[in-house]
Amino acid sequence: MPVKKVPGVHFPYCLIGGELVEWEGDMQTVNSPISAGDEVIRLGSIPMVSADLAMEALHAAETAYNNGIGEWPSLPAHRRIEVMLEFLEDMQTKREEVVELLMWEIAKPKPDAEKEFDRTIEYMRDTIRSLRTMENQSCKAHTAGGVLAYVKWSPIGVVLCMGPYNYPLNETFTTLLPALLMGNTIIFKPPKYGVLLHTPLVELFKKHFPPGVVNIIFGSGRTTSTPILASGKVKGLAFIGQSKAAAELKKYHPKPHQFNTLLGLEAKNPAIVMPDADLDEIMPEVISGAFSFNGQRCTALKIFLVHKSISKQFLQRLSEKADTLKIGLPWEDKVQITALPEDGKTDYLQSLVDDAVEKGAQVVNRVGGRSEGRYYFPTVLFPVNSNMRIYHEEQFGPVVPVVEYEDSSEVVDFLIHSHYGQQASIFGNDPEQIGELINHINNLVGRININSQCQRGPDYLPFTGRKDSAQGTVSLNDALEAFSLRVILAGKLTDKNVELINNAAPFTNILVACGLQMENHE
Repeated sequence: MPVKKVPGVHFPYCLIGGELVEWEGDMQTVNSPISAGDEVIRLGSIPMVSADLAMEALHAAETAYNNGIGEWPSLPAHRRIEVMLEFLEDMQTKREEVVELLMWEIAKPKPDAEKEFDRTIEYMRDTIRSLRTMENQSCKAHTAGGVLAYVKWSPIGVVLCMGPYNYPLNETFTTLLPALLMGNTIIFKPPKYGVLLHTPLVELFKKHFPPGVVNIIFGSGRTTSTPILASGKVKGLAFIGQSKAAAELKKYHPKPHQFNTLLGLEAKNPAIVMPDADLDEIMPEVISGAFSFNGQRCTALKIFLVHKSISKQFLQRLSEKADTLKIGLPWEDKVQITALPEDGKTDYLQSLVDDAVEKGAQVVNRVGGRSEGRYYFPTVLFPVNSNMRIYHEEQFGPVVPVVEYEDSSEVVDFLIHSHYGQQASIFGNDPEQIGELINHINNLVGRININSQCQRGPDYLPFTGRKDSAQGTVSLNDALEAFSLRVILAGKLTDKNVELINNAAPFTNILVACGLQMENHE
């Protein structure tokens, strides 16, 4: 039995229209992936709401938006920023509670759970700085072709936000909070795993935002999200998860041309190890990239393409390091492999390993290829080829396939035929060879990392992907722009129009705050 107090979070509420609505129907039990021997540890329960209640949340969001003239969308940006800063200040008081639930719910190691919380706060403060920069640009009067114009950012309407289980706080809030900042109203449905950790924040959303601006519902995505989207009244979808689920969601919307989507989906990021790679130097990036949080990251290194001349040395070092990774409870010191949250995940990983072994691969590290309860041990497979499922499928777990190649064209071929195109990492030292490879793959992925693991940050950089890996781009600026439109106030450049435009709401508040700035493009 884990020597730690188990959270008990029974939360029979949803936040709808600024009120905590008590749900009297079915509840979903939330269990921890951490067990006490054969005993399942129950963490709490959340509502399994009906489609009718989901539609009430939609109505509340619509009412709060009120065709763009509701209280929240009508506020000038600096007032929305003030509200958000107050929310973030209160949110930090919940840090310990949220971190505790991240460990219990998805077995995230404590340093990673703390980092997820802190990074979310930092991301939002950086986003606010980006919004202030955008608003300062709105202060500038543009004159060109005899026209005076101001450009301002405007919300799009109701946005549905659905986050992932692996980064249920950070990945969700990096779309939800920017959409809020731009004046949209929100319906938020947390993921199946990593759901309880949002309950301490529900009261804060109720406290800081006007009624109906943030609506939080729990339960089945199929039951709740389908009718919301089918109504055609949602103008934006922020979804992070599987491409099949995203495609299913999108097809319900009756007017896709009126529907903005920002999707972060799966990946099969290759690590390309070139003949002159310094194995001692790259191994920390290799291990972290492949096994950090059990490899349950879209940015994880999911497959290694290793030049034949160094494959034996690479496999030896990789296997030795994989066998030393500490397996245990998320609050234990220096633990690296923890229990897997998803039901049936160890069986799925075992099926990938069995398929590869049946088709000629071997488990080359000592502890690999086995599981205990919800734990799957770090596993290195070699030689892997295109006939094996692990070559194509995103494993999202601590199983690492290694493919041997002789010519760089084989690497390019992998990326051409892959369903995914998020990132790639190149490990090597010859600038000519690396440059040639970059030229061949830079139109196949969204980011190329040199002697570094794949990653999302720093957050000012665009985070995107091709094919089934993403739709849209996330960064400090992009997340704000994804759920907003630019509106232009313009008129012929006459003295009368200058006076009218410079005194017209909602630009008056901006101009008073910034001072009139003229930018002449003639």
